[in-house]
Amino acid sequence: MASAALSQESLALLHNKATQLRIESVRATSESGSGHPSSCCSAADIVATLFFSVMRYDPQNPKALNSDRFVLSKGHAAPLLYAAWAEAGLFPKSDLLKLRTLTSDLEGHPTPRLSFVDMATGSLGQGLSVGIGIALNAKSVDKLDHRTYVLMGDGESVEGSVWEAAEVARHHGLDNLCAIVDVNRLGQSDPTMLQHDMDAYRARWSGFGWHAIVVDGHDIAALVAAFDEASRTKGKPTVLLAKTFKGHGISFMADSPSWHGKPIPKGEETQKAIDELTKRIKPTKAVPKFKLPPATSPRTPSAKPMAPPTYKIGDSVATREAFGAAL
Repeated sequence: MASAALSQESLALLHNKATQLRIESVRATSESGSGHPSSCCSAADIVATLFFSVMRYDPQNPKALNSDRFVLSKGHAAPLLYAAWAEAGLFPKSDLLKLRTLTSDLEGHPTPRLSFVDMATGSLGQGLSVGIGIALNAKSVDKLDHRTYVLMGDGESVEGSVWEAAEVARHHGLDNLCAIVDVNRLGQSDPTMLQHDMDAYRARWSGFGWHAIVVDGHDIAALVAAFDEASRTKGKPTVLLAKTFKGHGISFMADSPSWHGKPIPKGEETQKAIDELTKRIKPTKAVPKFKLPPATSPRTPSAKPMAPPTYKIGDSVATREAFGAAL
């Protein structure tokens, strides 16, 4: 897992990766004429920290058995996810400019057609449930030690399905699960109900039995330390409540309610945003060192195929029983 303290060179590297993810998200959405660059910018530091410091995975083999898993529950920030995998070297960055075109698998929201996507996340409020399934499987079935990370938006965290899932994670003591809520304060048309009331967020998640950490979502050193704390927390799941700002890093977009779901128009405005972001790049000679997952052999299933039911024409069978047998 991540060390709680990184060198200044390593922090500069992560800062630059986050900045590059913002640049690629802006370029891709501007080229396509649609998308959510402001939502990508709020979570870029979180994603850069995960992909280039915290997670164990093989950038050339997303399906490696014991890789840490990442679920982008706020699926509208798909360009950020695509940019992270391109930055890791899975496919050329030039593919990012094909976002939302008919000939590209880089859709407006992630789909499992992509090797690095476990679930489609176009419908908000579903990602945590799937992350729990992945974590449960690792802990109780496959007996693997990989961790699962789920990035949610603050707007979707009001969904009832999120809190049902939160209770299940607490019940099963899923300490191999870490949720992150990108608390960027702004929803689709209005500010979120809690906006930046981080104490209220912490009280809610703590009340559901989670280890809740409030963190500045644009402070990479603080994010590294928080993920390290999460990895050392046993017996309960952890949630990072990251205070962020939509459009962070772009002066005319930052914390502005008018940019939700709007790409920056191609031309002068796009170039202005890229120039602003480029000026944030810090000098460093550090290069990313990926933490590959340990080699693990697949478990041999102990269960044998079940015999089909022996119904005869004319038998009366309760619907629930027949449905259960079919399953």
